[in-house]
Amino acid sequence: MSLRQYEYALAVAEAGSVTAAAELLHVAQPSMSQQIRGLERELGVQLFDRTPTGLVPTAVGHAFLREAEIAVSASRRARATARAGADELVGELVVAAQLGFGARQLPGALSALRRRFPRLEVTVFEEPSSSELDRLCRRGMLDLALMAECERTPEDAHHLGDEEFVVVLGAGHRLLAADRVELRELAGEPWVRFDRDSALDRVLLKVLRDNELTPTTAARVSQTATAVRWAAQGLGVTLVPSSAVPPSHEHLVRPVSPAVTQPVIAVVRSTVGAAEAALLAQLRQQSWARSFAPAS
Repeated sequence: MSLRQYEYALAVAEAGSVTAAAELLHVAQPSMSQQIRGLERELGVQLFDRTPTGLVPTAVGHAFLREAEIAVSASRRARATARAGADELVGELVVAAQLGFGARQLPGALSALRRRFPRLEVTVFEEPSSSELDRLCRRGMLDLALMAECERTPEDAHHLGDEEFVVVLGAGHRLLAADRVELRELAGEPWVRFDRDSALDRVLLKVLRDNELTPTTAARVSQTATAVRWAAQGLGVTLVPSSAVPPSHEHLVRPVSPAVTQPVIAVVRSTVGAAEAALLAQLRQQSWARSFAPAS
C-alpha cells in the first residue's frame, strides 16, 4: 500500500466516482481505477459499493478511510515541517473552532498568518458538537482546535482568554433600556437554543439552572448567526459569545448579570509543528475582551 493509494481512496469517497476523483486530483482515470482495484486486492476487502448513483464506501471502507485520512494528514504535516524555514511555511493547516468561540479573533489571526506565509494552506471549520470535536482532536485529525473546555494536559492546552456571553434581544424589547440585563428578569422569555450536543447549549442550560430559570424553547439552531438573527426578529432571546455578534446587531445586545464567561482554550498537538506554533502566537496577540455599550 502507498500513501498515493490512500489519497486516491479518500478522493473517490469525497467525489462519489473514480472519474470525478481523477479530475479532482488531475490524474488519468484508468490509473486511478487501477490503483483502487490494487488497493482492494492487497487489503482483501471491498472498499466501495458500486451503486446507480456512484461509489459509496462499505462499512469496512468507512473504517479504512478514517485511518487513511489520519495517515495522509500526518504525511502532509511531516512534509510541511521538513520544508519549513525561518521565513517560509508551506503545506496544510487544519483548524476547527467550537461553534461560537473565537469568531472574531480567529479570522484576524489567520489573516496575519497568511500575510506572513502566503504558501500555507489553511482549512477551517466550525464544529457544534463538543464530543465530535474532542474525537477529532484525539484521533489526530486537527492541527489546532479552539474550544471552551478540554481535558488535555497543560502541554497541549493553552488558555487564550475568556469569552463574555451576552443576551440578544428583539427590537423594541423592554430590557433594551438597561445597560446590563439581570438574568432573572428573563424569566418567562422563550429561548432560541442550540443543538443539544453543543457547548453553547450546555452553557445556556447551566446559566438558567444557576439562576433558577426554566427554559421555554422557541427554536433550536445550529449556527450562532442564525440564533442572533432570529432573536433580533423577536422569536425569543438567546445567549451567545460576544465575539459571535455581527456589528449589524450590536445595538440589540446587552451584557448580563451575573456575568457569564467561558475560557477559550487552544488545543494543539503534543508535538506541535511550526505552522501550529505560528497560529498560536497570532491568537495570543488577539484581544479577547469586548464590551458592549447601549446605543444612544
